[in-house]
Amino acid sequence: MKFLTQNETEMVQIVDGQVNVPAIIDQLTGQLSSEEPFYVMDIDDIVRKHQAWIEKMPRVVPHYAVKCNDTEVVCATLASMGASFDCASKGEIAKILALGVSPDRIIFANPMKPSSHLRYAGANNVKTMTFDSDIELHKIRKFCPDAKLVLRIRCEAEKASCPLGKKFGCDPVDEAPRLIKIARSLNLDVVGISFHVGSGCADFPIYYKAISIARKLFDYAKGFGYEFNLLDIGGGFPGDFGTSIDEVAMIVNTALDKFFPDKSVRVISEPGRYYVASAFTLVTNVQSKRICLDPATGTIDRMMYYLNDGVYASFNCIFFDNQTPKPKLIGEQRGKTYKTTIWGPSCDALDQLIETIHMPELQIDDWVIFENMGAYTIPIASPFNGFPLPKMYCYISKESWEMIEHLTTLSDETLCNTSAAELLSNYENVVCA
Repeated sequence: MKFLTQNETEMVQIVDGQVNVPAIIDQLTGQLSSEEPFYVMDIDDIVRKHQAWIEKMPRVVPHYAVKCNDTEVVCATLASMGASFDCASKGEIAKILALGVSPDRIIFANPMKPSSHLRYAGANNVKTMTFDSDIELHKIRKFCPDAKLVLRIRCEAEKASCPLGKKFGCDPVDEAPRLIKIARSLNLDVVGISFHVGSGCADFPIYYKAISIARKLFDYAKGFGYEFNLLDIGGGFPGDFGTSIDEVAMIVNTALDKFFPDKSVRVISEPGRYYVASAFTLVTNVQSKRICLDPATGTIDRMMYYLNDGVYASFNCIFFDNQTPKPKLIGEQRGKTYKTTIWGPSCDALDQLIETIHMPELQIDDWVIFENMGAYTIPIASPFNGFPLPKMYCYISKESWEMIEHLTTLSDETLCNTSAAELLSNYENVVCA
């Protein structure tokens, strides 16, 4: 199996003991130039997240949402541990297939698919895909008539960082029955129901409601000769430091036991931020500084700092994921705090990371750290104004390496003899530290 790299500056390092991100940052900031930002990726964090998922929701097969963070180390690590994948485009499907993942471990979970992407999916045996409109059904019938279709319904949380219901999902009461009838008339194979409560969900009981609605549609479809066997509960699971899936797991498991006790129904999900948010820490540097004085008193009114990463790169999550970055300092900054505004490096006033926060005074070349930067950051970043994107330094403990070294990918004849270590060791720059 080949593990493709996009950035030859990336590397995986195997370390003794646990991956100590603060210690690694201390080491790197002492060695690297301060001109460019960088990420520290803790692969062990992803391994722990997967182990927790399997333990707490053993019936729900995770299909990692590639759009959240398509870094190849992320995808390869999850593939090696038996996770499957949620892809939204031809490009994402190609990326996952290039890792050697079997097409039956991919769901094409974009309800609105370009015709050329449908043709590509069909040509590469990616058959499971979502839909939420009659026009999409006709398009699928034309370009991928043997698809295994999953009807996406709308059941959205009131609290979510990124609601999706305005764009995707049909009404489960009025539209879903009509679409099931149309699919039957077109002789298309609908195999189940999917929903997405919203990315960054903060209203976990909504999963129970959505699963109960899906049950009604499973029963309704029987009247048209369908025997649905797939339930996709989507994403929305928390992944920041200090969060847990315990509550949502309890709700999901309870709902599945009540509404889908028959284990012949396969249950999948589409977690993204759950796996990667806390695995990535961004390290930035103060490249410029401005002291704003109160004209009436001549005293300091506000400090303004300009970092070497901004909203056009890693901090696009402020706009696209409604995130609020929280800076952490390293060094000897103490004493009086000032009203502070933090900017990115570009020549655009939109490039503001934090409008007002109280912080001690910083100096040029001081380091500023941002945790929980793995979700919806890297894939969307651009080198706007010619500023370079952050480098990435990836770490895994020797214990985790040896643990996954003997794992073989589950339910995949293509990968049954390929260990995780083989997958990762094909990464161009693997070094032991």
